[in-house]
Amino acid sequence: MSRSRQPPLVTGISPNEGISWTKVTIRGENLGTGPTDLIGLTICGHNCLLTAEWMSASKIVCRVGQAKNDKGDIIVTTKSGGRGTSTVSFKLLKPERIGILDQSAVWVDEMNYYDMRTDRNKGIPPLSLRPANPLGIEIEKSKFPQKDLEKLFHGMSGDFTSENFSAAWYLIENHSTTSFDQLKMAVSNLKKQANKKNEGSLAYVKGGLSTFFEAQDALSAIHQKLEADGTEKVEGSMTQKLENVLNRASNTADTLFQEVLGRKDKADSTRNALNVLQRFKFLFNLPLNIERNIQKGDYDVVINDYEKAKSLFGKTEVQVFKKYYAEVETRIEDLRELLLDKLLETPSTLHDQKRYIRYLSDLHADGDPSWQCIGAQHKWILQLMHSCKESYVKDLKAWRYKAPHRVAFVEKLTKLVLSQLPNFWKLWISYVNGSLFSETAEKSGQMERSKNARQRQHDFKKMIQEVMYSLVKLIRGALLPFSLKEGELRQYGGWEMKSELSGQWLTHVIQTVRLTYESLTALEIPNDLLQNIQDLILDLRVRCIMITLQHTAEDIKRLAEKEDWIVDNEGLTSLPSQFEQCIVHSLQSLRGVLECKPGEASVFQQPKTQEEVCHLSISIMQVFIYCLEQLSTKPDGDIDTTHLSVDVSSPDLFGSIHEDLSLSSEQRLLIVLSNCCYLERHTFLNIAEHFEKHNFQGIEKITQVSMTSLKELDQRLFENYIELKADPIVGSLEPGIYAGYFDWKDCLTPTGVRNYLKEALVNIIAVHAEVFTISKELVPRVLSKIVEAVSEELSRLMQCVSSFSKNGALQARLEICALRDTVAVYLTPESKSSFKQALEALPQLSSGADKKLLEELLNKFKSRMHLQLTCFQASASPMLKT
Repeated sequence: MSRSRQPPLVTGISPNEGISWTKVTIRGENLGTGPTDLIGLTICGHNCLLTAEWMSASKIVCRVGQAKNDKGDIIVTTKSGGRGTSTVSFKLLKPERIGILDQSAVWVDEMNYYDMRTDRNKGIPPLSLRPANPLGIEIEKSKFPQKDLEKLFHGMSGDFTSENFSAAWYLIENHSTTSFDQLKMAVSNLKKQANKKNEGSLAYVKGGLSTFFEAQDALSAIHQKLEADGTEKVEGSMTQKLENVLNRASNTADTLFQEVLGRKDKADSTRNALNVLQRFKFLFNLPLNIERNIQKGDYDVVINDYEKAKSLFGKTEVQVFKKYYAEVETRIEDLRELLLDKLLETPSTLHDQKRYIRYLSDLHADGDPSWQCIGAQHKWILQLMHSCKESYVKDLKAWRYKAPHRVAFVEKLTKLVLSQLPNFWKLWISYVNGSLFSETAEKSGQMERSKNARQRQHDFKKMIQEVMYSLVKLIRGALLPFSLKEGELRQYGGWEMKSELSGQWLTHVIQTVRLTYESLTALEIPNDLLQNIQDLILDLRVRCIMITLQHTAEDIKRLAEKEDWIVDNEGLTSLPSQFEQCIVHSLQSLRGVLECKPGEASVFQQPKTQEEVCHLSISIMQVFIYCLEQLSTKPDGDIDTTHLSVDVSSPDLFGSIHEDLSLSSEQRLLIVLSNCCYLERHTFLNIAEHFEKHNFQGIEKITQVSMTSLKELDQRLFENYIELKADPIVGSLEPGIYAGYFDWKDCLTPTGVRNYLKEALVNIIAVHAEVFTISKELVPRVLSKIVEAVSEELSRLMQCVSSFSKNGALQARLEICALRDTVAVYLTPESKSSFKQALEALPQLSSGADKKLLEELLNKFKSRMHLQLTCFQASASPMLKT
């Protein structure tokens, strides 16, 4: 026989000693591939294959038979490995004598003692009549080795009921330390027992003495008759009399002993019945004990007793045993149903579930209780989740807690799943690896369950998917109802959306769901089963960003109400700073949402999301630009100045608004213009950096669109302000020039600059003061435009004059040069061109005296207007810097 495996090797046996029929567990290596592969098993030379129970390739359970040797090896033989070897041995102990009233878990080999009348001369008295102590003195067991006694008295026995009884063996074994006086007393006891036995025999003879006498008389009469009459005459009568005598003797004997023998039979039957009841009281009391132990919850005791009864009486042919064993099976079936009900009860702990499954496994329950438990737990978890939603929907109107109703629901739902799903997953893992089943369960049954587990992996995966699907849909129904279909809304929705959750609470929800995902990942649940949660987290993150940006736009829209119009020494109010802080605070609140945890995707991976975020970001910027425009055009009566105060901390006393706390529309325009300049140069660039720091997409587009809108607003406001300030000055030039019917053709010799030009300069100085009070940086820009307008108008007026006299030309050149030299620091190419055109329209000075007079008049003008013209000189250095 070819072998593909190593020979069996026994390396352990538990217990390693015992009497016949002891149940032992054999452990080793290569003990077979299955029950059919095991073809031989001997312990101490005895074949134990009939009782062998193959558990695995390293474990066999069997019972030790009536071996020939008291100690020997354990040899296992398999088809695949052949005859094996053993590194351990088993010691067979001789059983102790068990009396009829002693309990025993195994059958006791007894001698037949039921009917003494069948062989009265050779019969052995029943066990109940055998004296336990024939000498009648105290037994003192010796420590003399049993092996030495067997060698000393070869072929003999120390059992006084044995045919090979050895008195010396018995005395050495039981009375080696007994005193001589005690032995003499034992001899006296033996004599008394012998006398009692003789007296019993004598009494038996006396009871039938009359019958013997009658028989003797009959025989004597027959003998005398034969002598008197001869043999032939009395032959017939002798035969007849002999028959009568025998019949009378038989009848008399039956009459005398019928009652005695009947009582004896009844006593023997009763004794035998008591003996059977005592010996098998374990079985007879087992139904009641099972009921009691079930009530106390001692299921382990019930299972052990049942296994014991099954091994002893499972295949019995005795009717009374069958009857009681059937009652035991009925109780066990009730216990199976009870344990199954307890197993399927919810809620239940994982420990109790495993315990009940092991009980049912040991009881060989039909079906697959562990899978039934998994199914019940799955339904229970789903029921809890939907019940949680229903309870929160009902409590919506009476909600009085700080946390929003839907946020509290998500927290409760995730806690519920995390409290139930880990045990559910661990139950499945135990089911797959077989740790739910006890070691005493049949190995074939475990193999069958393992096969079932592999087949049911797909079903369990569907269960987990259903739980994850319900979890995600319930959260979506509460927070993202627009992401559900109409049919799903009826099942998972039902919330009254009075208001949208803020970004802060959505961030809290995202953190809760993330922690739930991490906890489920720690259970080693496959990632594909948790993908729905990742998708939910991504959608929540996107929604949180959208809501936060929308709320930010609302907050920025309300910034116009917070404008206090207090200007610092840089010409700014707190509005740009508040705007930047508002956006920074919003982005910081989104820091955790924008950050990608392990396994998460970027919120900007979808082009649609990028486009929406970019659009919202642009909207935020444009909302603020609109606020600035509204502030610049707000009517005077709508401005609340009760909260305004002067910035006394500013080192520039002109850096704050006027003491009367009233603001004109021109001042508001200047303040907004100053803020626009700062926004363009600093704030918008800083905001772009913050967007980039938080990985926003489309920053260039956001910046470009925002800057374009801001510049358009700045230009509109600037033009409005120039129009307000330049038009009155320009409009006063022509009337001023021709006041008093002045005529360029007929005028006196110039004595100085006329008043109209001085008034124009004073008006320009007023504008300079107004602008300088708000923002120094705006002065060059504003005055340059006003000078352009004035120079352009002056050039037009000069070009409209048909002819100049000598004095008229000198007067015109004086006034043009005076104005040009005064605002020289604010001249632009356009204004220079206008002054040039105006001068070119005048006749050239022909004499040196005219030039000298012009120079003297200019110096006289500058000298007299020195104080007024100082502001233009002071502005020179800032303008040059810009």
